[in-house]
Amino acid sequence: MSAAPQVRLLGRDEIAVLERVAADVFDQPVDPRWAGEFFADPRHHLAVALLDGEVVGMASALHYVHPDKPPTLWINEVGVTAALRRRGIAVAIVASGNYLAGAIWPRLLLEAIDAFGWRASYVGIGIICLVTMLPLCYLLRRRPAFATEATPTRAAKPAGPKSEAPSYLQGVLMFAGIACCVAMSMPQVHMVAYCGDLGYGAAAGAQMLGIMLFTGVVSRLVSGVIADRIGGLGTLILGSTLQCLALIFYLPFDGLVSLYIVSALFGLSQGGIVPSYALIVRDNFPAHQAGTRVSLVLMSTVVGMALGGWMSGAIYDLTGSYHVAFLNGIAWNVINMAIALWLLMRRSPGRLVPA
Repeated sequence: MSAAPQVRLLGRDEIAVLERVAADVFDQPVDPRWAGEFFADPRHHLAVALLDGEVVGMASALHYVHPDKPPTLWINEVGVTAALRRRGIAVAIVASGNYLAGAIWPRLLLEAIDAFGWRASYVGIGIICLVTMLPLCYLLRRRPAFATEATPTRAAKPAGPKSEAPSYLQGVLMFAGIACCVAMSMPQVHMVAYCGDLGYGAAAGAQMLGIMLFTGVVSRLVSGVIADRIGGLGTLILGSTLQCLALIFYLPFDGLVSLYIVSALFGLSQGGIVPSYALIVRDNFPAHQAGTRVSLVLMSTVVGMALGGWMSGAIYDLTGSYHVAFLNGIAWNVINMAIALWLLMRRSPGRLVPA
């Protein structure tokens, strides 16, 4: 199986492509007579997604005219085989693993350190990683086969921003990843210290962090469902906007109960941001480049977390307050929102592509 379908617009002499169609793409089996009549009219258009020579998706459209309206391309039907649907939620489920681990492992590690000491506990973690991760990696060893790229005259343009060279778009996504995670790192890295600074103690901060990560799992799963409907870029805009609002809530609400609530809201808001970058890369670059390009973007998010954690600490050292650090995070979040909206504006009108 190929890693990603190849999308192309069929011509009237390519009806034979419709001889191999996966289940659920069309409502009924393709009838050659009706297909011939469809393609005989130049106002009819059919785009198909091909995977190993089989049609796995289609979109039919009609050039629609009316006496009182300008010509319009009317999207008539869209179909995708069931095996290739809901990839947004699939990415979200996989990506939620680290948040779930962040909510569970700290408590287990704390108890292990109390019982066995930090050195033995860390050796135990290393052994657990060794005996679980290596076999799981072995299960994923199969290298995907990629379909031959479509010819230049028939290759479909990516659904993403227009006119950027791939390297330029890659850089934009990497900077967006840094910006969103500089903002994200302020509560995640400094919540324990922030609660200590407010006099609530480190234990309360650790509890808030656990709540934040646990609700982040919920957020990632819900964001995956959303991405299946509005695509990776739409999910990024939604998550970034909600994250910015949650950061703003930290400014006026610093009571103990308020911080628990805002931390839960923050987790619910931002869990789907990072996984959305993988979907955006998939929408804009060839499948055989996905591994490298997704890795670069995710590396940038880690750089953003590290930079934001250091930056917030440095701001606190200079000002003696986390208030300015939260404002700094909000500013970086606005940058991320601006990049995402700019990418959306450069799409063709109406192009929010489902995952």
